[in-house]
Amino acid sequence: MVRVKRGVTNHRRHKKVLKRTKGQYGARSRRYKVAHEAMIHSLDYAYRGRRQRRRDLRRLWILRINAASRQHGLTYSTFMHGLRKAGISIDRKMLADLAVRDAEAFGQIAAQAAAA
Repeated sequence: MVRVKRGVTNHRRHKKVLKRTKGQYGARSRRYKVAHEAMIHSLDYAYRGRRQRRRDLRRLWILRINAASRQHGLTYSTFMHGLRKAGISIDRKMLADLAVRDAEAFGQIAAQAAAA
């Protein structure tokens, strides 16, 4: 049986990890063992952060819609209920954008929601 030497494979794997932890402080960017731990944690934080960003943006959209709908005499929940009853299906991202950029159009939508 042929002897397998794993020097090249290990070197490539170590280089990949060290490349990913390039900007980190001290041993976290130099020693493979420490860098590997740092990389695993950083990837975990990145994954979690992507989900948190979606949560945070949704909260921001709801805040903006609530503030704009209150200027038209509606609370957020009554506004959203009115939209559903009126058959208007615009997502929160678009509603928040309208509330910030085009108050007149948001006012028309709010009037339809209030009527329903």
